[in-house]
Amino acid sequence: MEIRRASDLDQDAIWRIIGPVIRAGETYALDRNLSRDEALAYWLGKDRETFVAEENGAVVGTYYIRANQAGGGSHVCNCGYMTDPSAVGRGVAREMHAHSLNRARERGFRAMQFNFVISTNERAVRLWKSLGFEEVGHLPGAFLHPAKGYVDALVMYRTL
Repeated sequence: MEIRRASDLDQDAIWRIIGPVIRAGETYALDRNLSRDEALAYWLGKDRETFVAEENGAVVGTYYIRANQAGGGSHVCNCGYMTDPSAVGRGVAREMHAHSLNRARERGFRAMQFNFVISTNERAVRLWKSLGFEEVGHLPGAFLHPAKGYVDALVMYRTL
């Protein structure tokens, strides 16, 4: 698997991954009706670096890294990861996370924080805990899941 910085040429592949995830509304606190352009503007925003994971020439995942806060909180980064459904369970998120840890260290970040991990996204919660993240915050009923109603969101953190 190769992970590289995303370019404008990757927009269609990124949209094929993030569009269905956003529309499903189960794992990200984003407006389910974001247009393609709005979603790509978010994922590829100027405040973040965005990467794609390729396998045999096909984009199978994407992630971004950015400072979680400004000023006194800028030493903590935040990331978002999405994997193509056809590649789920093949270690793509784990590989992207390993890459993001290296990139975070290169950029001088001292910690990584996930602000809003949906508790019903059990695969992600399990993965982040296996990779050294601790649940440092629990937000009861903070996310309106389209099928399960109000569910909890977690704040997860690890030092680098």
